[in-house]
Amino acid sequence: MALEDFEADMVRCSRCSDCKFAPASQLDEDRAEICPSIARFGFHSYSAGGRFVAGLSLLSKRAEANDSLRDLVYRCQLCGACDVACKKDRELEPLEMMLEFRSRLVDLGLSHPALDAEIDGLDRHENMMRRPREGRGDWAEGLDVKRLRDGPAEIVYHAGCRLSYERSQWGIARDAITVLRRAGVDVAIAGDDEICCGGRAYEMGYPDRIERRAERLREELRRAGTKTLLTSCAHCFHAFGILYEKIGQSLGIEVVHIADYVNRLLDAGMLEFAKEVPLAVTYHDPCHLGRLAEPWVPWQGTETKVMQQLVLRDPPKSFRRGTHGSYRPPRELLERIPGVRLLEMKRVEAHSLCCGSGGGVREAYPEFAAFTAHERVDEAVDTGARALVSACPWCLEGLGESAHRQDLDVEVLDLIELVRRAL
Repeated sequence: MALEDFEADMVRCSRCSDCKFAPASQLDEDRAEICPSIARFGFHSYSAGGRFVAGLSLLSKRAEANDSLRDLVYRCQLCGACDVACKKDRELEPLEMMLEFRSRLVDLGLSHPALDAEIDGLDRHENMMRRPREGRGDWAEGLDVKRLRDGPAEIVYHAGCRLSYERSQWGIARDAITVLRRAGVDVAIAGDDEICCGGRAYEMGYPDRIERRAERLREELRRAGTKTLLTSCAHCFHAFGILYEKIGQSLGIEVVHIADYVNRLLDAGMLEFAKEVPLAVTYHDPCHLGRLAEPWVPWQGTETKVMQQLVLRDPPKSFRRGTHGSYRPPRELLERIPGVRLLEMKRVEAHSLCCGSGGGVREAYPEFAAFTAHERVDEAVDTGARALVSACPWCLEGLGESAHRQDLDVEVLDLIELVRRAL
């Protein structure tokens, strides 16, 4: 698609501001905002409605493409909260428009310098951490786990860029393998041969980077006879299960987040908890495992405007409203761990506040990412929980840094770390 394909949405936006706040059914006067951009910058231009105006102005040549426009478009985590809020009463596509807006700016030579460096690192080293490719599989040293290159592998665990290169997070990937092996799962990893999913590059405005990686991964998994691809990274899960479908490069296999897979192992009696973990926790929904993980449903058809107001689509279009994300599996897993008590935050599930690290914001606007993480950690602390738990290494990094800066007595943990403690 192209930015022009969303011109009708730009015109139809009524500037109602629903994209800025949680719906009335979940509204809390202390935690009303769901858009980090609005919470930080305040001006309407930083909302989905404001960006619709900016897009229309660019297309109609009433505004020029410059650095100010670039900052307006890229100071957004692409978390999808505005998209869900907008679709409560309307059928517009602010998130898809923003993705095309970024791609257009890149084509116009207005990419963000900080993100250019990330893409250069991806092209050179096949990861979003700008680290040398060698040693990608070092996190698994000493683990008795087979490599994908060595033969057939029905079940493959994909660690992802952050878990592979961020030494402080190696324990998450190692715990995942330990849990799988404890359950008798014959799992393989790609190790040094693992490639980036391309999801973050796609969100930064470089769709070509995800296409070539989808093709390569699909072929590698086909040769290995892989039937199930597991990951602990919400971004990788979203790329493999949603984005690859969207761009017509489906892997053709089952993509499962590790939290959901552990629930299956417990249901099958392949895994049992032996220890109590006495801990009050709150759970942060990663955007890419929550509202953005709703299955992609392709649509091609025609739109007809009736009475200058109603839009009829033939065939009918199924809109992704954020209601079918992976919300229950992580919570179910927490509830099954002996001793764990779950205390929910105000903004949860489809209306959860972003951690701040998505959409290239962590790399391009670190102070904005830190602001958003601070807001989320404050909300977690208000629950009285002693641990903030999530299921994405990018979320954990930003939230953990914020808790450390504030010198808070709160653990920031991955779900699999609690599972490991209970074995």
